Amino acid sequence: MQFKLKTNFKMIPDQEKAVKTLSDGLMSNQRYQTLLGVTGSGKTFTMANVIEKVQRPTLIISHNKTLAAQLYQEMRDLFPENAVSYFVSYYDYYQPEAYIPSTDTYIEKDADINETIDKLRLAATTNLLTRSDTIVVASVSCIYNIGSPREYGHFVFEFTEGMKITREQIMDRIVDLQYERSEFGFNRGTFRVRGDSIDIYPAYLDNGIHIELAEGKISKVEMINVITGHKVEPKEGFDPSNFILYPAKHFMTNPETYKDVFDHIRADLNIRVKQLKSEGKILEAHRIAQKVTYDLEMIQEVGYVKGIENYSRYFDGRAPGDAPFSLLDYFNEPYKKDWMLIVDESHMTFPQIRGMFNGDLARKQTLIDYGFRLPSALDNRPLRFEEFMRRVPNFIASSATPNEWELSMSEGKKVELLVRPTGIPDPLVDVRPIKHQVADVIEEIKKTAAKHQRTLVTTMTKRTAEDLTAYLNEQGLKVQYLHSDVATLDRTDILDDLRNGKYDVLVGINLLREGLDLPEVSLVAILDADKEGFLRSDVTLIQTMGRAARHVEGRVIMYADKITGSMQRALDEVSRRRKYQLEYNKKHNITPVSITKPIREKLIDREEGERAPWLFGSKEPIYDSLPHLDVDAMTPMEKKRLIKNLQTEMRLAAQDLNFELAAEIRDKIKQIDM
Repeated sequence: MQFKLKTNFKMIPDQEKAVKTLSDGLMSNQRYQTLLGVTGSGKTFTMANVIEKVQRPTLIISHNKTLAAQLYQEMRDLFPENAVSYFVSYYDYYQPEAYIPSTDTYIEKDADINETIDKLRLAATTNLLTRSDTIVVASVSCIYNIGSPREYGHFVFEFTEGMKITREQIMDRIVDLQYERSEFGFNRGTFRVRGDSIDIYPAYLDNGIHIELAEGKISKVEMINVITGHKVEPKEGFDPSNFILYPAKHFMTNPETYKDVFDHIRADLNIRVKQLKSEGKILEAHRIAQKVTYDLEMIQEVGYVKGIENYSRYFDGRAPGDAPFSLLDYFNEPYKKDWMLIVDESHMTFPQIRGMFNGDLARKQTLIDYGFRLPSALDNRPLRFEEFMRRVPNFIASSATPNEWELSMSEGKKVELLVRPTGIPDPLVDVRPIKHQVADVIEEIKKTAAKHQRTLVTTMTKRTAEDLTAYLNEQGLKVQYLHSDVATLDRTDILDDLRNGKYDVLVGINLLREGLDLPEVSLVAILDADKEGFLRSDVTLIQTMGRAARHVEGRVIMYADKITGSMQRALDEVSRRRKYQLEYNKKHNITPVSITKPIREKLIDREEGERAPWLFGSKEPIYDSLPHLDVDAMTPMEKKRLIKNLQTEMRLAAQDLNFELAAEIRDKIKQIDM
């Protein structure tokens, strides 16, 4: 299929020029290009037009999940007939396997996998192997090991109506693809058997597949609603009667290779045991022998074990030190170099990609040194930056503040989008003293709310954001905080609630910087703006101020007692852009108009009860002792939410070695759940 852009928007001359320049560069094999686009200039719309023009599968990488979700929604709306996918880390809660030698503490890997995000990840890889009209919006998790695309593509089960096959043979093939039989709970990645019929819930679809058998062959294949079991009419171009079922997990192992792979693992295990014993590490030698033997027995019996990715190098046939397979290989395998990469907010995304490898290495090396993992675990890792660069055919770096590195890679050339289609110039900036900044910002928020407009406030720390949120709430303001501890899907809902008017103000730290599309926001307040550092660098300040550039009355208040170098550079750049924009408006007789955008369909439809209330909400325990909780005054739904949050707080207290508090919370959970 062809990429087909569907929109009522028309490109302005600056956007047309940018699309032509970027498209011509791609078609002439110019590997690296940079797009400098101010907030609200239509960078996403420009990129969508580039995708339609060059007709190549596209990977868009964003540096955080909130922006990735927003980009996914935008691209899904712009390309409704094409395969737009979302690929981010699927953990709601993730504690990586680790060992702390100083306290002899082993922390087993613990994770709460978000089933919906897991489904979207599997849909992304399936789309890439089956459709050329695929756009994948991803976070930097796309550089992590997910298993070989060849193995994943090899493990498929293709069946058609009229195919000669027995019920037992179908069940064996489904189990090989890591689907589990479940007669009572029909969830993604499971199947159930009813007489001569089998229902499968593919891990990457929203509907199930119903198979009926008669006289030793498949008599009917149809798509069904997983709740009612009723037949569902498939989308145009999708024929369930000729269906290809893909695996339920990315990491797949081929039983035919078990003997060779197991022999290799055991040989490496023997070498490692001898090495540890020679160093006098008898306990570590025993530990690794026991661990690996157990894992191999589990893989032999069920084809899977927790932490199987640490053996991926053996099953993938990679040599020690070889780069792991990642989402990039799912592009390169079917399309070679005929695809394109867009790096959104590149000034943040590229540094993140660079830093992933070293952080992972330090944790894994400790596990290896103390006998919890074989040295091969080091090969289950994110890509090094140079490996990443070798795997991408090209990139378009998109940012309002690109770094020198992106500009140097594009030979100092950049495509600029300084004009907004709405004619709105960069906001006016007011610098005020820090003294009484909270009282002052409260008055400004109230003035803004009276005009049915919204406010963003940025602080220096998460705790300050939470405390300020509580204080603003006491002052009668409708307020919520937004930072990295808030669950992925909840962030998008909070932003929608801000736009809907449920909140007048959001308080945050760094999540209120890049890319957030909030046309209702007319005021951005930056507290402690003169605290020089990463959170108050010129790049950060420019990006934060840009959140007010989508409203015709947009303004920024910086609270500072002195003008730092970063503040001055940011003020100079905003002034340069504003001057250019006002001259452009005068030349073309443009009257600025605020952006009006409908609130998009939610990333994932969820019941109200699934929203996290963040009664505690920090990744560090907030309380030294459990506060009084009036459980009797709570509804059953509130109790359920409270238990969920208390369980999280209990784990965090235990990780902080505050076992007395963890035990107190455990007892409270039991009391509530009686």
